[in-house]
Amino acid sequence: MIKIEIPGRKTLEINYVVLDYNGTIAADGELLPGAAEKIKELCGLAEVFVLTADSYGTAEAQCGGLGAAVKTFPRAGAAACKEGIVHALGGGAACVGNGFNDIEMFDAAELSIAVMDREGVCAALLPHADILVRSALDGLDLLLNTERVKATLRT
Repeated sequence: MIKIEIPGRKTLEINYVVLDYNGTIAADGELLPGAAEKIKELCGLAEVFVLTADSYGTAEAQCGGLGAAVKTFPRAGAAACKEGIVHALGGGAACVGNGFNDIEMFDAAELSIAVMDREGVCAALLPHADILVRSALDGLDLLLNTERVKATLRT
């Protein structure tokens, strides 16, 4: 579990890290350089899920051996599928994403991190995010170094 005590607000208990694949931890179907190592490290702290419609058919091969569970679903209804997965976890999820279809899962999350990396970020996602970062690696680092989350979200 990743425990984050946010001064003046609340304590987050993150049991699950839910990562969007394309546009977030991957570009054009390929994991971003450095992402694999950080995901492996996160797997030692929480249960990690990679959610994807797998547009390029590469997610299983790219994420195999990382310790994360890869969940695929059809492109149609991706937002509802993602939200359903996060909701079924029963709370304690930190979600990381960049797209319009991440809005519903962000709303179901304990902590939501929007990523503005190579593929950009959907502007409609921003009001649903707790934190906006400039890269996926920065987002993963927030969960590995929780003092950064405290500094950003404290009162």
